[in-house]
Amino acid sequence: MSSTPDLPQLASQSSPGPALIGIDPGRAKCGLAVVGLDRALLYHQVVPVDQVTETIQTLRESYPISNIVMGDQTGSKQWQQRLAELPNAPRIILVDERYSSLEARDRYWQMYPPKGLGKLVPQSLRSISRPIDDIVAILLIERYLKRLSGED
Repeated sequence: MSSTPDLPQLASQSSPGPALIGIDPGRAKCGLAVVGLDRALLYHQVVPVDQVTETIQTLRESYPISNIVMGDQTGSKQWQQRLAELPNAPRIILVDERYSSLEARDRYWQMYPPKGLGKLVPQSLRSISRPIDDIVAILLIERYLKRLSGED
């Protein structure tokens, strides 16, 4: 029995084009996301730190990942060193992650709009029932792609 983590599949099984993996580095958990260069969201999940490198390896087997986009704040130096040890390590690109957690709260409600009476509660008073580090990872990739395309 393999200990490889199960990966939620968000995209069709057709062969995806080039993709980036985003990492919101943390001390206890990390947000991971895979986004195609066409900006299609292929995968996102919050992963305990002890499963991050294994999950990245599994993702690299499933998607043609060209680079790793990572936040430049909490723990980024240590994660750069750990990721550089991956076999055939992809290039690591650091992105300014300031205010990304606040932005991720807004994106969470766009991705998972409240239902029923929850719609009546102002967004600032709603609580999010799960970590949003994976959504931060998505935003980091988007920031990088905006920078690349000159939209920034």
